Amino acid sequence: MNTESRKDSIIVQVALLFVIGAMVAGLLTYVSQYAFSDNLVRTQMESDASELANEVVMSVREYPAHEWLMRYWYEHAYDLDIEYDADFSADTKTAEKLRTMREHCPGLMLQYAGTDEILAMTPEDQKLYAEITYSWMITRLNKIKRSHNIDFLFCVISDPTCRTQFFLFSAADENAVRGKNYEQVYPLGMTTVVSESLRDAMREAWRNNAHLADAGDYEDYYAYMCMLDDAPVFIGMTYNTSGIGNVIARQTARGTALAVAQQTCLALICLFLIYYFVLLPLKKVQGNIRLYQKTKDSRSVLDNLAEVRPHNEIGQLSEDVSALAAEMDNYMNSIRVITAEKERIGTELTLATRIQENALPHTFPPFPDRPEIDLYAVMDPAREIGGDFYDFFMIDEDHLCILIADVSGKGIPAALFMMASKIVLDMNARQHRSPAEIMNATNDIICANNPEGMFVTVWLGVLELSSGKLTAANAGHEYPFLTGEDGKYRLVKAKHGFVVGGMPGLKYREYEIQLRKNARVFLYSDGLAEATDPANCLFGTDRILEALNRDVNAGPKQVLENVRADVDAFVKDAEQFDDLTMVCLEYRGPARQTDPVN
Repeated sequence: MNTESRKDSIIVQVALLFVIGAMVAGLLTYVSQYAFSDNLVRTQMESDASELANEVVMSVREYPAHEWLMRYWYEHAYDLDIEYDADFSADTKTAEKLRTMREHCPGLMLQYAGTDEILAMTPEDQKLYAEITYSWMITRLNKIKRSHNIDFLFCVISDPTCRTQFFLFSAADENAVRGKNYEQVYPLGMTTVVSESLRDAMREAWRNNAHLADAGDYEDYYAYMCMLDDAPVFIGMTYNTSGIGNVIARQTARGTALAVAQQTCLALICLFLIYYFVLLPLKKVQGNIRLYQKTKDSRSVLDNLAEVRPHNEIGQLSEDVSALAAEMDNYMNSIRVITAEKERIGTELTLATRIQENALPHTFPPFPDRPEIDLYAVMDPAREIGGDFYDFFMIDEDHLCILIADVSGKGIPAALFMMASKIVLDMNARQHRSPAEIMNATNDIICANNPEGMFVTVWLGVLELSSGKLTAANAGHEYPFLTGEDGKYRLVKAKHGFVVGGMPGLKYREYEIQLRKNARVFLYSDGLAEATDPANCLFGTDRILEALNRDVNAGPKQVLENVRADVDAFVKDAEQFDDLTMVCLEYRGPARQTDPVN
């Protein structure tokens, strides 16, 4: 991998992270500050609106007969002659009405007239009183509106469902136009259909006494005042917030830009400090790692890294790399020693394997001049060398000794014990002893010098070629298979003796089998029956029997090939855990007697 082209990539990545962080921080700052400022303005607006609503309510309630007035204005809205926005000079209608009212009700203070006093008036005077007080109320509300910079200030009476609103009074700026068009100041009696959003705002105000609703560029505030019969009365205000929103946006953007600039300056300082105190020492450590990769010169690496000693994690990293380089040198030296030793052991194991292979009969057919028999055997160790073995040899002209054995354990100890056992068995068998006597003598010899407590299972038989009588003894080995009259194999179960080497002084028993012409005997070690597939299922004697009987006319070599093919198909890729040994003997009958030459 070419890493030189990326030697400065980490500082670029860190800088990119700082830039992204600054952008994200700026965006978050702008959004949060804008939301905070907007919320602050709304909170202040709601507080001011609440105070203003209370002032309006108090202005209405200054009249002792305010409930009568509100009901009268509501019920006679279209009969009243209202003078809006009057300045009460001598020539106004309201001033003329006031003089008339004082003539009709001398001594009555109109501002403080109670309901009973008003009810005692004639209907004409009640109408004059309602018109005069309405004009006074509008003038008072106009002053409140103009002093608080409100776009609209009004009082409405709604229905119980808040679907319509009846304008009881509306305050106006100087020279404002009163009318029924949108954004004009509505006169008394103007009724409008309430939008869904304002309907929700009015309901919230009715439920919670007040509510501030967002309406785009406007903020609508409703404060619940009282009930007029079954209709709720609200004080309403409208603020145009488009200018405020722009101011908030500009101020927030200015503050955000300043914060981003400060963060950028800090980021540049941090980048420089990171580069000088972190990246440069890291590059030195990296360069020495690459130097070691190329040269394996730990001395130069240790000298170079000695200069990188900041009192932080990078200094510790430098020390760790130095220690690792020294440890790698020691490790490589150990590897060279171990490799040489493994090569030596491998060579010796290869030699041991050849010695073991040569110790077993491996020439087939082994007795080409003896037509009475045919014989084939294989031994496949699980490791380089194994603990199974087989053997066969002529004791004399008429007796063949054949055996198969399995030593406990695996590897070199099993192989050494196997060679010793084979030699002892061979020595005793050549002394014309019976299978039981061979086993007895072999067991005593092995037990006499077996400090490791190893043992060997043995099946040994002596075949009399002239008669086909097979005498055998079994020391804990697998049962053999034998063909019957129909040519099919069957398992021959005879009583086992104890393993050879397990206990001194044992007496083994032997048994006899009469072999017919063309009879075959199949011997094997437990590595065959215990061969396992990937699911850890055993091959077993049933599958062995099935493989043997697939071709009952097969000769010894073909029999072993058939069994091995079935085992390989069964185990597939599973690892072989035990030695696998097989021997097959075919008895073809006694040799024909030739007439003596006259």
